[in-house]
Amino acid sequence: MKTYDTLAAVDLGSNSFRLEVARVAGDQLYPLDSLKETVRLAGGLSDDKILDEATQAHALACLNRFGERLSGLSAEAVRCIGTSTLRVARNAEAFIRKAEAALGHPIEIVAGREEARLIYLGVAHSLPASPDRRLVVDIGGGSTEIIIGHGLRPHERESLHMGCVNYSMRFFAGGAIDKAALKAAETAARAEVERVARAFSRGNWQQAVGSSGTARALREILEQNGWSARGITADGLARLRGQLAKAGHVDSLGLPGLSRDRRPVIAGGFAIMAGLFAELGIEQMDVAETAMREGILYDLLGRFHQQDMREATVDEFMRRSHIDIQQALRVRHMAFKLLAACGSRDENDERFLDWAARLHEIGLSVSHGGYHRHSGYILENADMPGFSRTEQARLALLARAQRGALTKLPAFAAGTVPGADRLLVWLLRQAVILCRSRAEPHLSEVKVESGNRRIRLILPEGWLERRPLTRRALEEEAAHWHAVGLKYAFG
Repeated sequence: MKTYDTLAAVDLGSNSFRLEVARVAGDQLYPLDSLKETVRLAGGLSDDKILDEATQAHALACLNRFGERLSGLSAEAVRCIGTSTLRVARNAEAFIRKAEAALGHPIEIVAGREEARLIYLGVAHSLPASPDRRLVVDIGGGSTEIIIGHGLRPHERESLHMGCVNYSMRFFAGGAIDKAALKAAETAARAEVERVARAFSRGNWQQAVGSSGTARALREILEQNGWSARGITADGLARLRGQLAKAGHVDSLGLPGLSRDRRPVIAGGFAIMAGLFAELGIEQMDVAETAMREGILYDLLGRFHQQDMREATVDEFMRRSHIDIQQALRVRHMAFKLLAACGSRDENDERFLDWAARLHEIGLSVSHGGYHRHSGYILENADMPGFSRTEQARLALLARAQRGALTKLPAFAAGTVPGADRLLVWLLRQAVILCRSRAEPHLSEVKVESGNRRIRLILPEGWLERRPLTRRALEEEAAHWHAVGLKYAFG
């Protein structure tokens, strides 16, 4: 795998967009450039989960500027991640197409728990080594991630649907603040935290650490006003609560440490932090200077240094689901033999073919009947550390399409499957058929001839004559491909 001396991460948060560029030196990263723009993506989300045009325009202008800074960097050295708002927006797909054009790079949407993992990775790399288990809290614009981990490894991860932007809009509309609104917001936050409190309560960790804008803003306010000697404290939050209620409106908040940019969302962020302190038994919280963008960079670095979290996840899924390893490797070997015969080589496609072959029977842990559908469902919906939603959807497509009528799959029926994915599906399907006996197929050589929507599989002379069941399966296979517009022949 290639290595790069410069990596970049783009964090499309629900409050701010951030770009971080770093130099690689061995296993370490050294910051080169950092850009931040307050976009408030969550603020443009309507009640029916539509991202409004004005917010989209603001976001796209920001991404155009980021795109200029990213120009010249290799595509593989840049990773762009979308979070909470882009997970829930109904028109996210259309917006992302425009955003990718503006940025010049693909955008991945990650699930909440994967966002939590990346946050923990970024925070953990900035903290000194410690034997303690740490609670890491990140209050974003649209969601809050809480993690317990030790060293560089997270153990518990959760994402809660509450953020400084959506809570400020919900409870402090127009910037008005009073005791009743504060109480309602804190009560709502406590109710959200309560459902996960048992796993994250005080007895499960020794140090609490906050990350991102809300935590840093609260630390600055408390320390500069003399309400905390270090970090965020329960007593300091109580003092701030009184000042918020007294002000009556965010525009009247003249607190030292509170920036003009943070002022519109500080009440919502405060309420969430107060709810977390109350429900999890936090008395004092340190604040890290790093967050998800650094986690993205270290995760990307790991992929180039043979520490790809996705590999560890595939191995764990194979173990947990009791996959027949010999059969998985047999299918993998055959799929790659066919790929070599095609003369096609793309490192990323090879990686997905590898994972799909190793996991294609994961659905057998649910049921033998229609196991390919179960495999697809698991791979699309399971918590898979290291994988984005887009990557899981691609794996799920390969798993669902490994057998049966292709016309039953909407993407194939509509003709919208990309050529690379269509080839991977063909490779996996043929490998599954050729290894159906769950024994070595003894195929010393295979040839593949392909052209414009045509493909021909050439097997050793006499091989099929001794395997009538495989011949019948390949005849049915040819009919399935013909139904979706590809002429497939074999012999």
